Amino acid sequence: MIEPTVTQYIPDYASVPGDTIAEILELRGMSQVDLARRLGLATKTVNEIVKGKAPITPETSIKLEHVLGVPASFWNAREQQYREILARKSDKAERVRQVSWLSELPVRELVRREAIPPSKDKAALVQSLLRFFGVASVDQWREVWKGVAVSFRKTKAYESRMGSLAAWLRLGELEAQRIECEAYNAKAFKQHLADIRRLTPAEPDAFEPELRRLCAESGVAFVLIPELPHTRACGATRWLNPDKAILQLSLRYRSNDQFWFSFFHEAGHILLHSSKEVFIEGSDCKSDKEEQADAFAANTLIPASEYRRLKNVGIFSRADVVAFAESIGIAPGIVVGRLQHDGLLPMSHLNDLKRRFISLLCAPSVPSMLE
Repeated sequence: MIEPTVTQYIPDYASVPGDTIAEILELRGMSQVDLARRLGLATKTVNEIVKGKAPITPETSIKLEHVLGVPASFWNAREQQYREILARKSDKAERVRQVSWLSELPVRELVRREAIPPSKDKAALVQSLLRFFGVASVDQWREVWKGVAVSFRKTKAYESRMGSLAAWLRLGELEAQRIECEAYNAKAFKQHLADIRRLTPAEPDAFEPELRRLCAESGVAFVLIPELPHTRACGATRWLNPDKAILQLSLRYRSNDQFWFSFFHEAGHILLHSSKEVFIEGSDCKSDKEEQADAFAANTLIPASEYRRLKNVGIFSRADVVAFAESIGIAPGIVVGRLQHDGLLPMSHLNDLKRRFISLLCAPSVPSMLE
């Protein structure tokens, strides 16, 4: 959502503070030479101040107060306003030069999600996007997100647009910042994962708030941000600070087996890997750490010993799958997904045991997921 802002009038023209000095001198019949002598400054310096080429320093403002009887605070405020307006004019000119950046970003979708305000002024859109990303310039945006780009280029998923991926991740950051979390505690997170696993058979309305609460109590901000166009990312893990991790999912794959596998995969990254790394999932290209996270998710959802017991059955009927899922306390759809992934069950079989989730793209967070 767009953060509320304080409305203020910002003039787009710059009135030189020296104009006021010139008006006072004219009223008093005083020349710049006379003023320079009284101030103890060079005539050239006074002339540059009057023309706006030189600033009115705090020291000069006090001297002007003594000589002209106008408070130093007035001169300081005039000078500050003048320099700010010049800076804003320069900044606006720079934003006009940066409008090509808009083509790299999912501007329309960010407007639709109320992440930035709508505008027909492209320079204004650039300004809004800089505020959204929390950077001062497009160059700084590229610098801040360079590390993410490096991480994502390691996968085939880099076919997606970097700007869209950065926007998706930023939406997750902003959502995570609003979530109050305890300081990260790996032991607590690992213990809570057992509780979270027991939520898999529950309906989204029941498990969502509990999932978020258990994560937050462990120092992990769980955020569900519907994917943006061309992102191709289904999940990501990174750290806001040493005490707070972000576990972000997109619901790109909407079945409950994919959702829960993705969640525990990202949880694996948090527990197993460095807090200095960024992990973004979006392709079949696997590194050793991705395979470790896969194994963590698979074995957490279905312990290896239990899975061997299931495979010994050989033929997997609906009744077998349901009974097995109930015996280990997980949703049947997760068992179906695992068997299909491992080639033990045709992709066309027992899909009705899976639950389908749908992301509501009208908001950054997802109040409901059940389709």
